[in-house]
Amino acid sequence: MKVLISVDIEGVAGVVNPEQTRAGNGEYERARRWMTLEANAAIEGAFAGGATDVWVNDSHGGFRNLLPDMLDARANVILGKPRTLGMMAGLECGPQIVFMIGYHAMAQSQGILAHTINSFAFTRVTMNGRDVGEAGLYGALADEYGVRVALLSGDDVFAQETKPQFPDAIFVVTKQATGYGSGVTQTPERACGAIRDAARDVVAGFDGHGVAAQRVARQPADIELRVQTSALADLFAQMPSLERVDGVTLRFSTPSVEHAVRTLNCLSAMSFMLR
Repeated sequence: MKVLISVDIEGVAGVVNPEQTRAGNGEYERARRWMTLEANAAIEGAFAGGATDVWVNDSHGGFRNLLPDMLDARANVILGKPRTLGMMAGLECGPQIVFMIGYHAMAQSQGILAHTINSFAFTRVTMNGRDVGEAGLYGALADEYGVRVALLSGDDVFAQETKPQFPDAIFVVTKQATGYGSGVTQTPERACGAIRDAARDVVAGFDGHGVAAQRVARQPADIELRVQTSALADLFAQMPSLERVDGVTLRFSTPSVEHAVRTLNCLSAMSFMLR
């Protein structure tokens, strides 16, 4: 059994403020440690449930947040960018299941630190007519590779909005959102215990039904993207594959979810020209 664990920071227990997600301050240093502890709990649980190989993917910001010297030595750690598959780097290694740990709600929701890919640039992303956040986009990418999303953790808003896409997955709610920058959170120790137990049970109970590892079945994607300002739309419209709909809305079509994710990540990188 091979497991890929994608780890973000905004959904980690104890994280409620943007400062905790940005390098260069003591609040971030504590938060990245909590992020690493939750990743380690998922790794330990996966091995306890019978996993033979585990990859853990640092999926926040510059993808250099996890502290490798704190992680279970049996895991493989994916760090740094750029990466072709972004938050799902490791799918090419052939896992059977994916965990999404420390994930957050989509932009314009009421979740803690809610955003989609890039809070400076994007306000809404729809794929094939459905609003999606990072879990929705990257979950669809995992499905395209024939890999099941089996365990997710984050706040209650994230869980509520994401469950319909992954009805058979297990959700660990680490905190209750009371606003963009506030919530009622579990302690890191309690959250890690819940993640560890859930990871163990998911792997131990996995029967592989409906999963064909490395079955890259391309799924066409029509994307509509709403951005923060017309200046961003001006910039993104320079790409000939994008159609300008109005002052802050663009659309494009791709032959696969992977192409859609890669395009969005390229647009996100472009947006730094206007910061």
